[in-house]
Amino acid sequence: MRRLFVVLPWILLIIVVIGFIAWQKMQVPKPPIAADGVKMPAENIKPLIDTTRTGGVVSYSGAVKVAAPAVVNIFTLQKTQQQQISPVNEQFLREFFGDQIPEQLQPEQQNSLGSGVIVHPDGYILTNNHVIAQADEIIVGLHDGRKAKAKIIGTDPETDLAVIKIEMEQLPVLPFKLSGNEVGDVVLAIGNPFGVGQTVTQGIISATGRTGLGINTYEDFIQTDAAINPGNSGGALIDVSGNLIGVNTAIFSKTGGSLGIGFAIPAQLCQQILDSILKDGRVVRGWLGIEVRGLDNSSDLTLDNPVTGVQVMGVLVNGPAAQAGIQKGDIILSIHGQAINNANQLIAYVATQKPNSEVTAVILRGGQQKEMMIKIAERPRDKATRLPIPGR
Repeated sequence: MRRLFVVLPWILLIIVVIGFIAWQKMQVPKPPIAADGVKMPAENIKPLIDTTRTGGVVSYSGAVKVAAPAVVNIFTLQKTQQQQISPVNEQFLREFFGDQIPEQLQPEQQNSLGSGVIVHPDGYILTNNHVIAQADEIIVGLHDGRKAKAKIIGTDPETDLAVIKIEMEQLPVLPFKLSGNEVGDVVLAIGNPFGVGQTVTQGIISATGRTGLGINTYEDFIQTDAAINPGNSGGALIDVSGNLIGVNTAIFSKTGGSLGIGFAIPAQLCQQILDSILKDGRVVRGWLGIEVRGLDNSSDLTLDNPVTGVQVMGVLVNGPAAQAGIQKGDIILSIHGQAINNANQLIAYVATQKPNSEVTAVILRGGQQKEMMIKIAERPRDKATRLPIPGR
């Protein structure tokens, strides 16, 4: 009996070891069997997820959760008359026929789609001007399913931006990111392409400061390869933290679909337009009253040392530049200490200056440099759209 007590622990230990080894073998996956019944070697098995990565972003869901609620779908309705019925006649028809106006006499409806971004808790939404231009009715669809009619607060066709407003509470707001964007940064575009519903696409900043595209009068675009399609106009371009860095506005495409060349209006310009519209009901810009073009040193100048600037091609009589003494043929080298490299740069700089402010311009005339003081005027109002601010 004593010997049994001595041997029994060893027998139990051996049983445990054998059981552990058998259990381990059961955990090893069996080689998969191909369609032809041949077993595939185990060394060809690869994990579904690469666990060897030591860094990098694997999801942008956090940024989307921050930004998506503030991006809205915009549906616009424009009524046209098949037989050019006047409003008075239309009212008469409705009184006569009730709601059963004959189809051939009913107003036609043209629908269009777009996107927008809630940028103020009071319901102000930033979108593209071309999204809401000539719309008779604007419906905004929120991310949470709510819908509301919107009214136009102000538009700026020259940057293709517009501000609309909805009367609704507890609205999410997307903050502007005014600086720090660099080529190569990852960005996400959020909008309503082709009316399929809110969609997120991912890309990088391909370029900044794009001008001379002929899209708007004032251009300073962020270029991105994030897919932007019809319906994305007015939607948000955000960074990986969910900050608004631009409003998507245009694409370069020969097919109508995305080719990886999209353009967004940067947040800094969006902020300026928003503030100006909310303050004045329109955008107030500086103006010189001149027509300029960029220099071609190979043909425009016969100088030993080529210069950088813009050439004055026309001067408005009694305009700000004419009153300062600027003449046709002058070459503007700098303004207010800032070197001028092209016409778009000069136009954009002057536009940001307040009317009645004074700037110093350095010009080249007859091979001699001259310094002139110019008093900036307000750009004529017929160049912009003015709309009243509610309550004023």
